[in-house]
Amino acid sequence: MRVSQAEELYNRLDFTTKRAATMQITQTTLSDDPFWPRASAWLAGKRQGEVEGLLSVLGAPVRLGSITPGRSDLAPQAVREMLRRFSTYDIETDTDLVVIEVIDQGDLPIAELTLEEALEPLRNAVCVPLDMDADAIVILGGDNGVTRPGVRGLADSMVVGSLNEVGLLTLDAHFDLRDTSNGLSNGNPVRALLEDGLPGGNIVQLGILGFANSQAYAQIARDAGINVITMDKLREKGIERAVNEALERLSARVKTIYFDLDVDVLDRAFAPACPGARPGGLLPWEVRRAAWLCGRHPKVKAMDLVEVDPTQDVAQVTVMSAAACLLSFASGLVTRLQAR
Repeated sequence: MRVSQAEELYNRLDFTTKRAATMQITQTTLSDDPFWPRASAWLAGKRQGEVEGLLSVLGAPVRLGSITPGRSDLAPQAVREMLRRFSTYDIETDTDLVVIEVIDQGDLPIAELTLEEALEPLRNAVCVPLDMDADAIVILGGDNGVTRPGVRGLADSMVVGSLNEVGLLTLDAHFDLRDTSNGLSNGNPVRALLEDGLPGGNIVQLGILGFANSQAYAQIARDAGINVITMDKLREKGIERAVNEALERLSARVKTIYFDLDVDVLDRAFAPACPGARPGGLLPWEVRRAAWLCGRHPKVKAMDLVEVDPTQDVAQVTVMSAAACLLSFASGLVTRLQAR
């Protein structure tokens, strides 16, 4: 009896390779469980029954303005692929993401553009789904340079119409208030937004870390009226109280809120793929909780996840945390929608 080409090739393999191939086939079969829906399938558009809301996801792979050269442009796809490791069910809150329709807009072709060039296409890509009644949008960076066009897109949408009516909550180890005279970078999106006309009183910054910033930029934050909660003060309050107080403060001033989650706010041990991460940052569960609280809040309409370079990761720990934050935000959104 003639053997197939596949069988012939398999028979030529040594014992160790045969065993690995067999185990891979078995694992693939065992992992395909219809009662364990994957978050990757959810992002790809698979859902069950009636939906209660709409979430838009957008890849924004900007990197040319990064102070530390790297490949943060690879992060959006890395996060998407990591979602295969997660389910859609949040047992902590007894919510399932399948009740939300999610539209993945893919990655904008902006990886080779400067931040100045990327402003309009990214601003428009954020604005459009909000104008089409999306309940929220998540922007997958890319570096922190996406925050300015993200906020501008939220401000220009019919939801708001003005920067004066937008609040910015950053969870970040850094001020992002560097000088803009030499151009835009991932170190100055907040400074650029101040220059665009965003009132400093509309900004709350959580997690600003010692020895990761300068006195000059701390003074700019004070002069602008930015509410700054350093890492030590954040720990004193606890993540729940700190985030809720920040959201309450902004809600009293604005119509809608933009949440900037710079993953380098994590302790360096948990974020090797973040060039700006330092020892003394937050724990993964704290960042996930912050994302959930922001997803639950009715005025938070946009979120970004930034500053992850997958080529520098160790055991995919940083990318996994970023993916978990996306899902936690979506879980908070489910809680918000089911409560209205």
